[in-house]
Parts: sequence; structure tokens; C-alpha cells
Amino acid sequence: MRPYSLLTTHYSLLMKYILGLDLGTTGNRAILFNAEGAIANQAYQELTQYYPQPGYLEHDPEEIWQDTYTCIQQVIEETGIAANAIAAIGLSVQRETCLLWEKTTGKPLHKAIVWQDRRTASMCRQLQARGQVEIIQERTGLIVDAYFSATKLAWLLDWVRSQNLNLDLDNVLAGTIDTWILWKLTGGRVHATDHSNASRTMLMNLAEGTWDSQLLNLFQIPDRIMPQIQPSLGRFGKTDPQLFGEAIPIAAVFGDQQAALFAHGCDRPGMVKCTYGTGCFLIAHTGETIARSHHQLLSTVAWTQVLANGKTATSYALEAAMFTTGACIQWLRDGLKLINSAAETERLARQVADTNGVYFVPALSGLGAPRWDMSARGAFMGITGGVQREHMVRAVLEAIAYQVKDAIEAMNQDATTIEILKVDGGACQNDFLMQFQADALGIPIERPVVLEATAQGAAFGAGLAIGYWTDYQKLCQSRKIDRIFEPGTGATSARDNFITWLKAVERAQDWIDNFDF
Repeated sequence: MRPYSLLTTHYSLLMKYILGLDLGTTGNRAILFNAEGAIANQAYQELTQYYPQPGYLEHDPEEIWQDTYTCIQQVIEETGIAANAIAAIGLSVQRETCLLWEKTTGKPLHKAIVWQDRRTASMCRQLQARGQVEIIQERTGLIVDAYFSATKLAWLLDWVRSQNLNLDLDNVLAGTIDTWILWKLTGGRVHATDHSNASRTMLMNLAEGTWDSQLLNLFQIPDRIMPQIQPSLGRFGKTDPQLFGEAIPIAAVFGDQQAALFAHGCDRPGMVKCTYGTGCFLIAHTGETIARSHHQLLSTVAWTQVLANGKTATSYALEAAMFTTGACIQWLRDGLKLINSAAETERLARQVADTNGVYFVPALSGLGAPRWDMSARGAFMGITGGVQREHMVRAVLEAIAYQVKDAIEAMNQDATTIEILKVDGGACQNDFLMQFQADALGIPIERPVVLEATAQGAAFGAGLAIGYWTDYQKLCQSRKIDRIFEPGTGATSARDNFITWLKAVERAQDWIDNFDF
């Protein structure tokens, strides 16, 4: 879909900036983009991870908001501009993470439950036992899994009711992180989300683009607490003038992975990107009709926008969501203390010729696509007395690449054969990983200069929505490519070892029988 025509951009707009917000799992980032689509300044705040019980992961909504506000203020002050120099804000967020808060006070009723959280796995098993899987999948395009927001919101409502029997649901608002930040940025005036984020809740009817009343009833979630669903590219309101001294338009909202897809220019069927962040997310644009997978990939909204004729156009996608990528590296650093920094993994991996027979299964939060096993757990296999730290680090990096290969093979069977993979995300900085990925896949890997594609995509969407930019194709083509990794001499061994890695995955599946975390 090519909705943007080539028009003359007003000179005054070219003197301004577009602000892209990337509110992710491990941190929150604000990036200021100039008229050329290049980064003018950025700020980042790491986000605290709360693990109250095994299988649980929470974020503090107030910390997310304070970090967002701080990052925006920082890029404004450091760039030396006034707030009115920002033409628009685009917002991208960590999608399935959700929360409840009071309408009158703005106080969160509980910490946000993060997409990686597994506490509702037993609820999902109950849905499966009751024969609800097919209807949920048909209406939403999603696999029944604790990953998505519906069971998390149901859990939150049950918890809140247990704490306050006199709870007034007319004073409760629900949403994903985009909804929460929109509400805060607009001073409580806007309670909304976009189709890309709504499509990840397991509550939106994918074909109709609206909340599904049958699913809301199934999960006992009142429709009056849910946000309004709006097109991804469009006017969501303005910031409260008291925040930055100026009312700044908010003109785009995306799920983070959809934002990255948009930034890569993947606006036609067959175009594919993979983001290597906390998790790994492989998405293929599938056009303006819903594509259904036969290999447990997710059917989802890529983005929506209002055309000149007033109709809303929807772009769809197929997605393979893999839960643990950068999180593995973070675990090596913070959990096992095997490394001091993520950057160290590349040097360590290159110090050994192979993994010495070690294979890692990155199921720290279960397995996502294409296996969808909530009971799987992470494992190192093949350990012998000669195994050193370097072998284990290399095994973790190789496992990341093997996860992607597993997903791409499923996607190749559902859609057209992938001939090149566009990548982004922090882990893409690792040259060893990218080369190993090219070797394992047997196709080129294209890495851009700007790896923060989620913030970039959100900024592109906002800028296009207000006419700051007018030619989407030209904008995407202006993105500079850092490097293309071609399959090399390691391709044969990488593909052979993939078979053994699959055996390790099979042994790590169905590990947990009791889902009462």
C-alpha cells in the first residue's frame, strides 16, 4: 500500500523535528529526528524489572511515565530547542503489557503485567480444555497463550475486586502501555489505542477492527473500561501544555514491532523484518487481507490509516514472536554473572571455534512461535568437563539465530520464500550473531545504520500523518545501510548443528506440569 503522494513540504515544517518514543521492555527511549530522518538527539532510561514470584514479571507504570517525561525533557534541553520546534510525537510500545488505573486520580491499581509474564498459563490451559481455542484464534488471529493481554486483564480485575469489594468500575480504565502514556501525555483527556496494539490483546476482532463483545464477555472484561481503537496514523490528541509549555500533536501510535516494520519500508506482501530486542520478532507484511498461518504464526494488524476518501485502510502481517533474545544476554550478565556487558559476548564467542557440543534452549519464558509451549523451560545441554564460559556464551548467541531460523522455516511454508532479512534492535550490533544468522539461514542479512527502528517507525508515521514528510517510499529509501552479511564458510556447519539444536528444544518442552506459579 502506498498511500502517500509526493507533495511539497512546507518550509516551516522542515525547520522542526519529529519525536519518536520507544517504550520497551528493558527501557524507555525518546529520539528526535530531523527533516532528513536522521537522529538529532536521544535519551534513554533503563526500566526496573520486578519478579515477585517465579513466572511473574511486572513494571511500575509510574516509572514508565516518569522515564518517558524525563527522556522528552532531556532531548529538548540538550538539543537547545523550544517544545514548539517538535511538530509531532509518534509512540511505539511493548504491546501486550497491560494495566488498570483510576480515572479520577490516575493511580495505577497494580503494577503493569509484562508480556513475558506467565502467571495466567493455567487460565489459558482452562480455555483450551473448554474448547475456546478455535473461536479465539478465528476472531483474533492469535494463539491462546499467557503472552497476550486478555488473561492478564482478567487476572488484574479479579485481583482488584478481591482487594476492594466496593470497586466502582466506572472509575477504572484499562489499557496497554500506549494507552497509559497517551492518557498521561494528554492530561487524562484521551483514552485510546491503535489497531496494531489492540490486535495483540486477544480481545479485538481482527476482521472488524473493533473490540469483540463475545471475547470481552468470555474474559469478563467490561467494554466501558477499554480504550477507543483508532487508526495507527492519525491525530490522537495533543500533550497537556503544562507538561512541556506547548501542546504537541500526537500523530501516530504503533506496537513496537509494527513500528519497526514501517521503518524498514516493508509495506508490501513478502517484505520481512526481524527485530532482535528483549525478544525476537519476525514479521512479514501480507497485504490488505488477513493471512492465516498453518504453522502457528500470528495473524495481526501491521498498521491502519485513514485514506483521502475517509475510509480506514488496514495492512496485515504474519508474525513469529520469540520471547527470549536480548533477555538471554541480560540473564548471562545479571543472573549468571558470566559477562559484564552485552558487547562482551561477541569477543567471547570468537575466542572458540564452536560451542564444544553445548546447545542452549532459550525458553526462559516458555517458547513462542512456532512451538507455543508455555511449559518449556530454558536449558543448556551437552555440557562436558571441557566446556568453558566462552562455549556457553557462544551457545546462547547461536540459539538466538536458531530460533529465528526455526520461525523463518515456518514462515517460508506459509508465505513466499524469504530471500533477504532486514534486521534491527540492540542485539544486531553483534557482528558474530549477524554473520552466524546469515550462515544458518543461507540468505543475506541487511543491517541499517539506525538500529532503533521502533522509534524511527513511530516518528515516520507521525511525520507522514501531519504532512511533515509526504513520500513514504522516498523516506524509507533514504535510510542508510550499515552492512549486509552474506552466508560464509560457516553455513554448512551452522545448518547441520541446527538439527541437533532442534533435538535439544524437544527435550526442554513439556517441562512444567503445574502452572500454579
